[in-house]
Amino acid sequence: MDTPPVPFSTLIRNASHEQHTEAETSTFMSDMLGGRLGVEAYARYTEQLWFVYRALEEGVAALADDPVAGPFVQPELERTAELERDLAHLRGEGWQQRATALPATAAYAGRVRECVRTWPGGFVAHHYTRYLGDLSGGQIIRGTAEKTWGFARKGDGVRFYVFEAIGNPAAFKRGYRELLDALPVDDLEKQRVVDECKRAFALNTALFRELGQEFPLSAA
Repeated sequence: MDTPPVPFSTLIRNASHEQHTEAETSTFMSDMLGGRLGVEAYARYTEQLWFVYRALEEGVAALADDPVAGPFVQPELERTAELERDLAHLRGEGWQQRATALPATAAYAGRVRECVRTWPGGFVAHHYTRYLGDLSGGQIIRGTAEKTWGFARKGDGVRFYVFEAIGNPAAFKRGYRELLDALPVDDLEKQRVVDECKRAFALNTALFRELGQEFPLSAA
């Protein structure tokens, strides 16, 4: 009897597990989640996310009718406005003029922007690695930030992690995985999407590495 094919959502999760773990367990993230870094490290991290999410969300409307990328264009996921509200709280008025992208952030945002512009499958890979992570592990970061730096629960400073328009995150993630499983591309393109997913995690890890150099624990 033929073995049923592995759903693509399972394939992409399993194939990128090693890179995902490496990103999650970076020194910077471990130190931040352990409450060993000051709020400025958290603010700097949030600032870097702003550059990445702008790259992911600007121009995305042009993909709405694309058969591959279109189903993933979901306004309830978009984070740029929430990041800007958090950064106004963290950094004060005029923060945008002072914001600077680390080299790793610039490389990450550049790759995301290229995929949004030229490759729907690549857009899906970056979309998946960012938003499903925000809905899952991102909630741990929110809880830590609230406890460590005294932000109001789901308030300014942690709004990036609060998805007001998604009432049932577990059901939403199930629906998202169904979209991945139904991705209308051949096996070769699916492998390219998996490879881009791994690349996304590697770009994220490089960002954490540079943040770790900027915020060594000895200076926290």
